[in-house]
Amino acid sequence: MKATILIMTLLISAFAKAQTNSILDTIYANDTKNVALFFPEPIRQGITGSDNFVFTYNREKEQYFGLLQAKPGKESNLLIINRNGSIFSYIVRYKKQLSKLNYFIPLSNSIGNEKPIRTDSIQVEFSEKSIDNRTYYYQKFCSYLLNRNQRIGRIKKRNEGIVLSVKNIVFDKEELYFVIQIENNSTLDYDLNFLNLSIETRQKGKKKSLQRLYQKPIYKDNLPSKIAESQTIRFVYVLPKFSLSNDRRAIFELNEKNGERNIELKISHRYINNPN
Repeated sequence: MKATILIMTLLISAFAKAQTNSILDTIYANDTKNVALFFPEPIRQGITGSDNFVFTYNREKEQYFGLLQAKPGKESNLLIINRNGSIFSYIVRYKKQLSKLNYFIPLSNSIGNEKPIRTDSIQVEFSEKSIDNRTYYYQKFCSYLLNRNQRIGRIKKRNEGIVLSVKNIVFDKEELYFVIQIENNSTLDYDLNFLNLSIETRQKGKKKSLQRLYQKPIYKDNLPSKIAESQTIRFVYVLPKFSLSNDRRAIFELNEKNGERNIELKISHRYINNPN
């Protein structure tokens, strides 16, 4: 244990020299509450520099969060290494009264990477960080929307006890967020085959026809594969921003795997063009 702490201390010292102008953030903890730290990648290793601080995480199955507790004593440090090699370092202190119990750590807080970065791989690294940051933002904003009670209108359709509804449509940055809900009021589980969003265009002329163009989400949050009987599930589809003319509308197609309880939910252009 002492050898491991010594190795980690040397690692911290090496990175501290490369980060001479950086001031480490401080995280406070005590012995009566768990302080949760959420990271952009699963935790591979977490070590504290003193025995009066304990950082616990799943060592068998890598997860995105760990729990910090502390006993009264001198301040110490916490070193975290993510699965992708990103390194995070913090000062940890005991505090009897805590004002913050959850820390969401962005990738930008990383002090470096344990793997050497070759010059010709810098551009790829920047690209990966950009993708990770965007996904992390989608996760957090979707979580915020799912915990929000805001609604956009009554957009709902049912079939044999299955109710599909769009609770909210929110515009943020360059994306539209669709907060979707599926209720299973039947006595049978509902196995989801697919839920697709398409734009339907009414063709004008003597022979009226309909044309549908599938819209691929750039991110899906909390999408279920099964909705058990008497269960209600909410999730979010994120799509690039778009608007619709009067002769177009959006359609969600819900399809049951090995079943016929399918639903088509039509959304007027007015909701798409006037999101929250």
